[in-house]
Amino acid sequence: MQNQKDNDQNKNEAPKTEAEEHRDERIEKTGQLTLSDAASGEKIHLLTIIGEIEGHDNLSGNSKTTKYEHILPQLAAIEDSEEIGGVLVLLNTMGGDVEAGLAIAEMLASLSKPTVSLVLGGSHSIGVPIAVSCDYSFIVPTGTMVIHPVRMNGMVIGVPQTFEYFKLIQDRITGFVCKHCKISRTKLEELMMETGFLTKDVGSILVGEEAVNHGIIDEVGGIDRAICRLRKMIEGNRKRDDKAMEK
Repeated sequence: MQNQKDNDQNKNEAPKTEAEEHRDERIEKTGQLTLSDAASGEKIHLLTIIGEIEGHDNLSGNSKTTKYEHILPQLAAIEDSEEIGGVLVLLNTMGGDVEAGLAIAEMLASLSKPTVSLVLGGSHSIGVPIAVSCDYSFIVPTGTMVIHPVRMNGMVIGVPQTFEYFKLIQDRITGFVCKHCKISRTKLEELMMETGFLTKDVGSILVGEEAVNHGIIDEVGGIDRAICRLRKMIEGNRKRDDKAMEK
């Protein structure tokens, strides 16, 4: 009986247009989508950072990953596009490769178009610089951020130069984060070296409002407030451009 209902429902559904099929395929492959506002005609590019941020080595097929070779060209295309008014970044990531994560963060920070980030689930490790790289950031009430020192896989040579290299990488991350949010460097390093949160590691776990109170994220909110904020920023940019053209 249930199968009959499902078959009848499928028959009643209108076939997807070519544009809808292309949209669905794009979401499945890259997790990206362009949202259009029928009233204003403004377009928002939706960018998702999920799973593990992949570096120069391919991760196993069982892992959900974000590939920087997909993200970076797309951000360049967005900067060059006259149709896209702003970018909304959705984050639910465990972190990943430092170089790839910082590359994505730097690209987002250097976009001339308005950007808003929304932390869903979690934005851990190198996901923190990506979250703060946008012009304005949100986190849902149950969203989490894990702040911890740099880690390295594989063989580590026990010489002073190795630890200097670790410090150099750490300084790059903390410098970027502090530049793009309100937390002080001293407080950020204190959270990184906290020993009372993680049983087998050092670092801190910030949940929702805590990330805002520490000055890392701007506001607690969901997708509705994130899109509303971005549309206002796009409208403000458009008005400034119109005034500049009048002069």
